[in-house]
Amino acid sequence: MHGKDQRRTTPGPGPAWHALSAEAVLSECRASPDGLDGEEAARRLAAHGPNRLRPPKPRNPLLRFLVQFHNVLIYVLLAAGVVTTLLGHWVDAGVIFGVVVVNAIVGFIQEGKAEKALDAIRNMLSATATVVRDGQRIAIPATQVVPGDVVFLQSGDKVPADMRLLRVRSLQIQEAALTGESVPADKESVQVAVDAALGDRTCMAYSSTLVTYGQGSGVVVATGDGTEIGRISAMLGQVEALTTPLVRQMAVFSRWLTLAILVVAALTFLFGYAVRGYPAADMFLAAVGLAVAAIPEGLPAIMTITLAIGVQRMAARNAIVRRLPAVETLGSVSVICSDKTGTLTQNEMTAQAVATARHLFEVTGVGYAPTGSFLLDGIEVEPEHRQLLTRLAEGAALCSDAVIREKEGHWFVDGDPTEGALVTLALKAGVDMAALHRAWPRTDEIPFESEHRFMATLHHGADGGAIVLVKGAPERILTMCTWQRSYAEDEPLDLDYWQGRMQEIASRGQRLLALAVRNVHPDQRALVRDDLAEGLTLLGVFGLLDPPRQEAIAAVTRCQDAGIRIKMITGDHTGTAISIARNLGLVHTTAALSGSELEAMDDDTLRARVRDVDVFARASPEHKLRLVRAIQANGQVLAMTGDGVNDAPALKQADIGVAMGLKGTEAAKEAAEMVLADDNFATISHAVEEGRTVYDNLKKAIIFILPTNGGEALTIIAAILLGRVLPITAVQILWVNMITAVTLALALAFEPVEADVMKRHPRAPDEPLLSPFLTWRIVFVSLILVAGTFGLYVYERSGGAEVAAARTVAVNTLVFFEIFYLFNTRFLRGPVLNRRGLAGSRAVLAAVAIVIFFQLLFTYAPPMQVLFDTRPMDAVAWLWVVAVASTVLFAVEAEKWVLRRWAARAARRDPDL
Repeated sequence: MHGKDQRRTTPGPGPAWHALSAEAVLSECRASPDGLDGEEAARRLAAHGPNRLRPPKPRNPLLRFLVQFHNVLIYVLLAAGVVTTLLGHWVDAGVIFGVVVVNAIVGFIQEGKAEKALDAIRNMLSATATVVRDGQRIAIPATQVVPGDVVFLQSGDKVPADMRLLRVRSLQIQEAALTGESVPADKESVQVAVDAALGDRTCMAYSSTLVTYGQGSGVVVATGDGTEIGRISAMLGQVEALTTPLVRQMAVFSRWLTLAILVVAALTFLFGYAVRGYPAADMFLAAVGLAVAAIPEGLPAIMTITLAIGVQRMAARNAIVRRLPAVETLGSVSVICSDKTGTLTQNEMTAQAVATARHLFEVTGVGYAPTGSFLLDGIEVEPEHRQLLTRLAEGAALCSDAVIREKEGHWFVDGDPTEGALVTLALKAGVDMAALHRAWPRTDEIPFESEHRFMATLHHGADGGAIVLVKGAPERILTMCTWQRSYAEDEPLDLDYWQGRMQEIASRGQRLLALAVRNVHPDQRALVRDDLAEGLTLLGVFGLLDPPRQEAIAAVTRCQDAGIRIKMITGDHTGTAISIARNLGLVHTTAALSGSELEAMDDDTLRARVRDVDVFARASPEHKLRLVRAIQANGQVLAMTGDGVNDAPALKQADIGVAMGLKGTEAAKEAAEMVLADDNFATISHAVEEGRTVYDNLKKAIIFILPTNGGEALTIIAAILLGRVLPITAVQILWVNMITAVTLALALAFEPVEADVMKRHPRAPDEPLLSPFLTWRIVFVSLILVAGTFGLYVYERSGGAEVAAARTVAVNTLVFFEIFYLFNTRFLRGPVLNRRGLAGSRAVLAAVAIVIFFQLLFTYAPPMQVLFDTRPMDAVAWLWVVAVASTVLFAVEAEKWVLRRWAARAARRDPDL
């Protein structure tokens, strides 16, 4: 079956797979229903390559570099450089063109970093596939699927490659990406006509389509570029371009600001030329200096790299952002609705109680290690002496797909955690799993679907008998049962007894699961859901516990301190849900809203109720969408977790949809803005923290660049209005902008998390970019910079210094103003006059050291003195520069202190602020 004489493993223009029988396809692919062995799979992977679409050809680096010049500001600078050259100012023109090139280099490097960040995120979003290798069903990365693999599909999966279906059960696949048909296609295993259209090939499953219902299996006939989706070169599932509404808003703002500054520069030119009588050439250079000083050319690039660094930091903390606007929205999240299992809890289910028709047994042991005992009234009992207990354990094992494995002394489950707990229970009860499955092989099954809330399996025994086992939610199973299993014979179901047992188990915070059985005719070979509606015999009820994650408890506290309300959604009973919610530290845990109560409410009632309830029990995925809308109707910004196909509508509706990376279906991941690589609630709190930090750093970039540009521009305007010689020339301003944009402003992109970031209330989603606080800070700092720079220039001139020497002092004063103000900007409202504020960022210290080094070159290096017309400065001049420039540090810190005092008084008057 795995011979080396492989005739065909990819279709290319070859066989019409949909027109061949299943046997013919297997023969053509040199495969079998039992899958490939590892050696053959490795050979085919080497022959055909990874199962991925060929990435688009990257942009030529030269073209990417030239694109950096496609910018309104650059056009202005190039025009200024040309005119300056024509005027014969060769040094000035050289500096202008040099600045243009440096700006392009910085943009080129930053864009490369951003693209690498996104490539890393794309790689983290790779899917998995369930295949048969060496006779074992295993999960592998979808990129390792090869032609001839037998792949299993179930509801929520993304089809990993083009497949000829071999076996289906109620299988429906959403093929809109290929056919444009919005309704999922029903699938079957029978071949179709050779000329059947793509949408009519019902025996085929195509790569990148989504399984919406049922399950099936098939043999892979094409991978990578050989698939249908590969032929039309559709790159699906990519993370979008590196931009967000805030960045786009800032880019538009920069363009309008550029236009306004050009108008001001033109008016300044006219005023200096017509009123003050300055030469046109000098005024042109002054106008150029004004424009270059005021335009925040580095701001969009700084914001882009800040965003890229934030996304990388989130990915490092297991939060993978798929849609970049989510980074901004995270800072506004005020409510998080989280699934319980695996997110708030450890996802290591343990069966701790077993109820039969006669007794309630306690089960010892934790996790999936098959060690533990059974206690009855505190006394250990032997399972083999308890017939009802043994039959219940055997039934649970037969009606489960999970496998328990040991690796390096640690036991883990391959499959569903709840089923893993049941298999572990059977092993504790001494069940021989291999012998059991040989004696009762599975013939058919009905997979679990959330709307039906049960799973069923059909088994035919070696003795000629046949049984159906059904497990699921107790309230669902009880409605299907007429009898209960007893020692002598089955007896009528005692609902009161079972309700009492379930209440007793649920009061311990345990989740409930029921198992029932029915004998059927040996000739029955298929299961029909409607046939199971009644007449079953209840075997028993299990109590399972998934303990809360310790890190989730701490994360809940952190989120609540940050003004974020946590709501828990679970399929457990109300008592179980409330018990776990209390262990997690949720606020409103006196009552829970059940799924049935939710269904009975109209939208207005539900909207009012969700304000006071944090626990939602017996909730199905369909309930989530109503909860999202009700919470949003109250003006909240909501993050919602989900992992199933039916969670997709709620994930799309939520402001931030959060999918589980480990247990989540591909449908959920594609609907979500963010994927948790570790399915851990603590990761959501980390993502909120990083989201707030990114937004903080974006604001810091704005609040640093705009005042410094404003100070430079006002200095020139003030000189022209007062009829003074310009304290800074155009080329000197270009130098300042170039050296500070590449160093000081970029350092803010690397700012770490502020200490109080998770102590603040969520940011209002409609908060304007330039808030009154930011506008005030920009004006305040601009005035300090212009007063100090212009004032020290005038002081030097009045002391007899020549213009070039005074200008050198003015330029260094302006640069040192920016250095000191950079420390102010590290914390928007918190104090920086401490060790953490002054020495807490390596990026800032490195940037400051680089700027000081270049300023020394600017002042003392002969080539720089020729280029920029600078003069050496003595120690007294440097003392004046540092003394005057440091005033911004103390002035802004005083302003912060006043604002903090004001905020504290306001909080005392109104604690809700």
